[in-house]
Amino acid sequence: MALQLIKLLVTASTTTDVVPSPQKFFHVTASQTAAGSTLTIDAASFFQDDGTVVSTLPSLASNNSYFNVYINGVLQQQENSTYTPGATGVGSLAFAVPAGGDPILQNTPVVLEIVNYAPTSTTNIST
Repeated sequence: MALQLIKLLVTASTTTDVVPSPQKFFHVTASQTAAGSTLTIDAASFFQDDGTVVSTLPSLASNNSYFNVYINGVLQQQENSTYTPGATGVGSLAFAVPAGGDPILQNTPVVLEIVNYAPTSTTNIST
């Protein structure tokens, strides 16, 4: 019998389920925020979809999440926002209103959208 290369035959397939967990938080400004100022909204000043007050803003999953800020229904640039997760007095959203622009008027809706992902993967190996 001649020499042969003996090798393993292995096949593998991986299925990954992307599982987003979106949350939305709402706020209506109580006063005008001038251009060049910062609008800071405490966790307890937000309310949820069902109208209940927020007690804690959720953490962002490391490398697997994002947040968006909408002011008066318009998506805002990320660099103007600072998000801090946590309970009342700690958790907040700070939005720096660009100098030279328009102010944020009283009674303007602000929506904070947070999306965390919890992906799961399954690998099947056949030999």
